[in-house]
Amino acid sequence: MGECTRGEMELIFIGAGRLATQLAQALHDKGHHILMVYSRTMASAKALAEKVGAVATDDIATVRGDADAIIMAVKDDALPSLAAQIAVECPVFHTAGSVSIDVLKALPRYGVIYPMQTFSKERQVDFSHIPFFIEASDDATLAVARSIATSVSDHVTVLDSERRRQLHLAAVFACNFANHCYTLAADILERNGLDFNLLLPLIEETAAKAGDMHPREAQTGPAVRYDKTVIDRQSEMLADEPLTRQIYELMSESIHQHSN
Repeated sequence: MGECTRGEMELIFIGAGRLATQLAQALHDKGHHILMVYSRTMASAKALAEKVGAVATDDIATVRGDADAIIMAVKDDALPSLAAQIAVECPVFHTAGSVSIDVLKALPRYGVIYPMQTFSKERQVDFSHIPFFIEASDDATLAVARSIATSVSDHVTVLDSERRRQLHLAAVFACNFANHCYTLAADILERNGLDFNLLLPLIEETAAKAGDMHPREAQTGPAVRYDKTVIDRQSEMLADEPLTRQIYELMSESIHQHSN
């Protein structure tokens, strides 16, 4: 086992979902050797293993311990049970933004390698632009985490679990909730025979402004000045969609409060 004295490392992936697929391929493309891919289903394990020249397994007991590191890219609630089934001496890292490093504390060496980005299997991302946040149980393990992260990203930061959880919460608002707003907008347009692409210039400019000024300063629309006539009229347009109407009214109120 080479620790991190060489550029290429021997890695094992636990998980074969969206993040595991993207990260394993990126690390493989940088010359790292993916020895094994574990997934609950053999089909998923094989699908990723074939892309990176690894052995596939659906038996957690067969996960090797002679790698330089194991990367756990699985659902948050699967981490405790899977970690309890791993008996290895090499560093083990999870990739979750909202889960403490302590979920792995029963292991000899452990840490976190969290790439803050949204991932889809069908859409390739450029990892060099993705910020990675790392944490580890000791300095030597942190060096392994840094070696893995910096091999694919130009933006690697050491961050403790509590601040990483806060970062992940902010990311949920900025990404997941914003994308859900796009979904609600698409629903409104589709009901009226309009194409979602009509909103793309607006979405692009909104995102661009967030890089040039504080989002609070970039906020526009009837809720900023709390134009009750417009707000009430648009709220009434959502009378047949009570949940969406509630979201609209709460968002309008929140925007107005943050604008004062």
